[in-house]
Amino acid sequence: MEIASLKADTLYLKQELDKLKRMIFGSKSERFIGTNSPGQLLLGLDIAPLPMTEPAKETVSYERKKPVVKDRTIHSRQPLPAHLLREEVVIEPKEDTTGARKIGEEITEVLEYTPGKLYVKKYIRPKYVLREEQGIVIGELPSLVIPKGNAGASVISHITISKFVDHLPFYRQVQMFKRLDVKIAESTINDWFKSGCTLMLPLYQKMVGRVVKGPYLMADETPIPVLDRDKPGTTHQGYHWVYYSPLEKLVCFYYQKGRGREGPIKFLKDFRGTLQTDGYTAYDIFEKQEGITMLSCMAHARRYFEQALKNDPSRAEYVLAQIQKLYQVERIAREEGLTFDQRKEARMEISAPILEELEAWMKKNIIEVLPKSAIGVAIGYTLCRWERLKRYINDGRYEIDNNPIENSIRPVALGRKNYLFAGSHEAAQRAAMIYSFLGTCKINDVNPADWLTDVLNRLPDHKANRLEELLPNNWKNTQGNQHSAL
Repeated sequence: MEIASLKADTLYLKQELDKLKRMIFGSKSERFIGTNSPGQLLLGLDIAPLPMTEPAKETVSYERKKPVVKDRTIHSRQPLPAHLLREEVVIEPKEDTTGARKIGEEITEVLEYTPGKLYVKKYIRPKYVLREEQGIVIGELPSLVIPKGNAGASVISHITISKFVDHLPFYRQVQMFKRLDVKIAESTINDWFKSGCTLMLPLYQKMVGRVVKGPYLMADETPIPVLDRDKPGTTHQGYHWVYYSPLEKLVCFYYQKGRGREGPIKFLKDFRGTLQTDGYTAYDIFEKQEGITMLSCMAHARRYFEQALKNDPSRAEYVLAQIQKLYQVERIAREEGLTFDQRKEARMEISAPILEELEAWMKKNIIEVLPKSAIGVAIGYTLCRWERLKRYINDGRYEIDNNPIENSIRPVALGRKNYLFAGSHEAAQRAAMIYSFLGTCKINDVNPADWLTDVLNRLPDHKANRLEELLPNNWKNTQGNQHSAL
């Protein structure tokens, strides 16, 4: 018994070493091509397999100097540079000014942006004294994103998209503005961004309510380092909890300070429907909650068998080949544009027997492998979640995995490498709101810059009971292309 235990421990340590080497030096690809590829004659269709090529990769590294923190003092607002192109908009009073005498004008300058060019929109509002001393009238200034501010919707949209889509921190954008001979303090850009987020908060709250009302959600989470005022010089590990509604094409990021079950319990307190997650135990509490049906992610189960290829090639390849057949059904159903009912029918005819055979195979083989071995962990993980894993075939609306939500999380991972951390818990929540809007834009093939510029322009005067029409999945650009050249 002692020898068997030592062998098991040795095998486990070898697997851990192999996993560590792969994390540091190896490829992250989970592509699998079996020795016996599954047949392509599924759903009565003869479709050739798609070619799979390994993308070229390169490693880029760089060093940068830490910026010197200068003494910050309060300054009055600087005038916008005189060399910038001015677009004049003359706003006459609504009152009849026939015979009136012009006594002056109010000028409000707002910084605007078009791709690669800053310009100033100059609102000129003549003042008039009405006849018979009836008073002074002036054109009405349109509602601005920042009342009495000098930043327009397009420039706030630009700095937001640059940071959260192009992953350019604000301090880099300051340097880019300097190259255009426009000096803007980083604190000013931060204030502009905060003002835009404050304006969009009711729209975000409307999105949260809409997501929770959906009948089918995917859930996942991703870490974000956050500066903590209570611990100077260190960062707190916060988490973005991400929820995606595939039927409405809405993705919602929700920031919480921790990774405990309190996060999803708070967000999903009013949710009733189907919830698809990975194997994280924080979601297990919903298994017994009335009105909620749990699904698991086949991609996560598949990942364990891919990692077991070196440990037990024959068993791992068998399972991967069976899972590949399941995914082939999904691929063909997607390419053929099958309805939800047709997809369910195809799954019942083809996928159900594969799942039944795979379940029997795993129950037979679980007793023949070491529990701590990679193949033992893979089989054990999959069997523990098998009921959740196979439920997707019962409804054509459900997906086989929650990969779509993982795709929504990728921009956060890229952002972490550039702006490194959020400056506060409030900043992390603002980031969650912006990621929600921009992620939904991407899913719905909406230009995020056009959407954000248009919505920021419309929100100050938009009716609260019609906010849903501004969500990216419902949005129609009634203002035209905000980024057209002058």
